[in-house]
Amino acid sequence: MQDRPQIKTALPKQRYQIGDHTATLLGEIETDDERRYHFILALVPMGEQEPVLYVTSEQAPAERRSEGAYDLRVISASLTDVLDTADRWQRLDQFAEQALDLAQQVLGLRNQQVVKLM
Repeated sequence: MQDRPQIKTALPKQRYQIGDHTATLLGEIETDDERRYHFILALVPMGEQEPVLYVTSEQAPAERRSEGAYDLRVISASLTDVLDTADRWQRLDQFAEQALDLAQQVLGLRNQQVVKLM
């Protein structure tokens, strides 16, 4: 996955179980990337070490800031795409709800219950 965030440090804010995947929502993120992440939701299949999907809230480029301050991006092995730009992606609860919904869609986990662990 070439566009995966290069995380140096981050603090877990929330954890979830979705079927056979664990989802960790990270904040206070430092990376070696050019992107400035506000939140990252990383999904890891049980028994694996590396995430297979990331949903990120990151600072939008200057040319899109009239639409909003933050981009909502999905990153997987086959897809890297900004799905929306809005100010609301800086709020933990709104980002978490949308990110979990996107993760369920992308990974085919729509029939799986989301269980908050932390």
